[in-house]
Amino acid sequence: MTLHQSRLSFGPKSTLVASTAGSDKKDAKEQTSAAKSTVKADSTMEEDIESESVSVRKRTRRVLDSEDEDEEVAAVAVESGKAKDAKVTEQSVAQEHGEEELSATTKKLKLDSVTPNKPKAEALASKNQKSVSRSGSERQLLDDKAAAEAEDKIEVDDEVQDDIEQQDEAVEIKQAAAKWADMFSKSSTAEDSASWKKGEPVPYAALCQTFEQIEDTTKRLQILDYLVKFLISVIKLSPESLLTVVYLSINKLCPDYEGVELGIGESLLMKAIAESTGREMKKIKSDYAEIGDLGIIAMNSRSNQPTMFKPKPLTIPHVFKTLKDIASLSGNSIGVSQSQKQKVDKIKLLLVACRNKEAKYLMRSLEGKLRIGLAERTVVVALAQAIVLSRPDIKKLSKEKLQVELEEAASVVKSVYSELPCYDMIVPALLKGDIDGLKETCKLTPGIPLKPMLAHPTKALTDILDRFEDIAFTCEYKYDGERAQIHKLEDGSMRIYSRNSENMSTKYPDVMERLAKFAKADTTSFVLDCEAVAWDREQKCILPFQVLSTRKRKDVKEEDIKVQVCIFAFDLLFLNGQSLLREPLGKRRELLLKQFNEVDGEFAFAKSMNSTQIEDIQTFLDQSVADNCEGLMVKTLDGTEATYEPSKRSRNWLKVKKDYLAGVGDSIDLVVIGAYLGRGKRTGVYGGYLLACYDPDREEYQSICKIGTGFSEQDLEDHYKVLKEHVIPTPKSYYVLGEANKPDVWFAPIQVWEIKCADLSVSPVYKAAIGIVDSTKGVSLRFPRFVRIRDDKSPESATTSEQIADMYNDQKLNMVKNDNGMGVDMDYDY
Repeated sequence: MTLHQSRLSFGPKSTLVASTAGSDKKDAKEQTSAAKSTVKADSTMEEDIESESVSVRKRTRRVLDSEDEDEEVAAVAVESGKAKDAKVTEQSVAQEHGEEELSATTKKLKLDSVTPNKPKAEALASKNQKSVSRSGSERQLLDDKAAAEAEDKIEVDDEVQDDIEQQDEAVEIKQAAAKWADMFSKSSTAEDSASWKKGEPVPYAALCQTFEQIEDTTKRLQILDYLVKFLISVIKLSPESLLTVVYLSINKLCPDYEGVELGIGESLLMKAIAESTGREMKKIKSDYAEIGDLGIIAMNSRSNQPTMFKPKPLTIPHVFKTLKDIASLSGNSIGVSQSQKQKVDKIKLLLVACRNKEAKYLMRSLEGKLRIGLAERTVVVALAQAIVLSRPDIKKLSKEKLQVELEEAASVVKSVYSELPCYDMIVPALLKGDIDGLKETCKLTPGIPLKPMLAHPTKALTDILDRFEDIAFTCEYKYDGERAQIHKLEDGSMRIYSRNSENMSTKYPDVMERLAKFAKADTTSFVLDCEAVAWDREQKCILPFQVLSTRKRKDVKEEDIKVQVCIFAFDLLFLNGQSLLREPLGKRRELLLKQFNEVDGEFAFAKSMNSTQIEDIQTFLDQSVADNCEGLMVKTLDGTEATYEPSKRSRNWLKVKKDYLAGVGDSIDLVVIGAYLGRGKRTGVYGGYLLACYDPDREEYQSICKIGTGFSEQDLEDHYKVLKEHVIPTPKSYYVLGEANKPDVWFAPIQVWEIKCADLSVSPVYKAAIGIVDSTKGVSLRFPRFVRIRDDKSPESATTSEQIADMYNDQKLNMVKNDNGMGVDMDYDY
């Protein structure tokens, strides 16, 4: 066994691999083949296209959406009592604005309150508003037979499921390409329906109309179709607005690493609505308590406001510029009160000019939550396909050739964006029309952080040998710290970014000061993938992550630093003007060791070991735990599978943590959305909390468990001090909840916690992954325990509902495979 640079000579695979591996693989292949055989392309029939998705989870959702009509009628009948409650919301608005002027959206809100399963015809109401939370007790009245049948459809092997997931998006892209190729072969044109002329700025109303169409459907291909059509019009008529349209579609103003956020507090937005419409603040607050969506409130208020004259229609350039101006206003430079006043004034000017649905989407943009079901990955694909379909010569291509070009364009743009997540560079390059050359003009650049490569968890050391059979691999320590991406630019400047592309340079001024001496003199530019770890210089040992988390997030002064940090580098992604992403890990590691110097207690290479012997791996794992690490990372070392895959959770990297093997339970990152007042020894603080996972497609937080264990007395005090400042009067409209276990106070979604649990179970009370593993019930955690705050994660990067569903299904499969029922840990943190 050798450390660091040691190479290995491979002998026969260890005989310790489970004897069932061969049969498992055979079953997996058969199931993969079966799954693939369900995919049939029919470019002319949208319903066929929609039903061809091979995603297990999406397939299950469609099964649940197509329940027997009798069941849906029965469910609505059961909840008919809810309709009376919904009328309260309708009447409260009608009393102020007049019965005849009640908005269509508010009426749809009433519909949502009596629709537990989101039938397709009523999808808009459910997506527009969830002010009436889904009731766990009422959902139980639905027949569980469909859920059981759906679960039978997803009883597939772990590897088969992952294969299907990877195929899902590719299949959808292929189907969308086929549809557009068919449309253009019939001389269809997308720009004919545009509401503005060539050379004019894009009307904001046109974007809002597209948002409304997207919000009206739950079909992913239809969502892509609407956006592609709109982007084609923008490219052909107002190409200079394409970049701003993309940013508004993903509800951002600039790349993540620039750190510009728009989220405006609810109180300021309510004030802007009241002052711009002449309504009383107490009525705005009353509506918000009932409806829970400031966008709908603003739209209803504007639609019933008499005006003496109509301002000029809003345009995309004007709205985007004003939003950036609002985001740039800071209390540090002009004072908090003056800053807030200027923000309200600018918002009022926009609101006064809003027409129809514009106020709804404007307010949601200002809140930082569009909630229309438009994922960024869909925007990337739509952008690529719109660029191809906007070419002047496009109708000269055969249907088959066009379909191929559309698929290739989507693949190229997705790949480029994963390496260079910067629309400011990608969009102008795309407008030049050279998609083929995009990989050369837009590639990894120091100063622009890329999303890191992630690892899959594994539950047994023998699985490592099974996965890497006849493949060179290496084991590295998995450090208990914060993922850090260190950049050196050609001009000599240095920057440190988090896994979420946040600039952490001001958090680590001590590291910034020392970076220059880590690299050798001939190293002019680089991008390092590292872990920042708390370090005890006297004992020369690693300290727990909790110690590191005591550092301030920003503007740390070097003289105030109490927690020392050591950087452990494990990958080199860019060196001296050249990207290394497509080089194998073996070569990247070789260059890392050659171009950088270890400095005791400040900079070190991740400790590594190469061996195919299970005994050696076990010894190395034990050593990592003794050295205060979490476990091991196991990575392919050479060959085509050893490249760096940005933003991808790849099986070419596996992680083995001590908790996996000890059977302690699963680790999940969840958002705190509510709390229960403490009693007894916990009087004066919050005694327990309500947690939620995140559904990125629906842009909602789904309740998953109540937690009250794992907290020290200091934890309880600290949580109370922080979270009491973020109490809100009512739950957000995008909180999906049951009727039971409602907390005493609600919080805005601002903090992520790492949670351990014994296992997962189906629950009629909690709503995580509802509709995926069961038609009427969600998934909950058994015996949840607080581990730590995840300051490095935003609420939107918490564990997703689909990941929760995966964990639950993996657990069931593992209980069948293993008598001890030990599940896979899916902590999703590395």
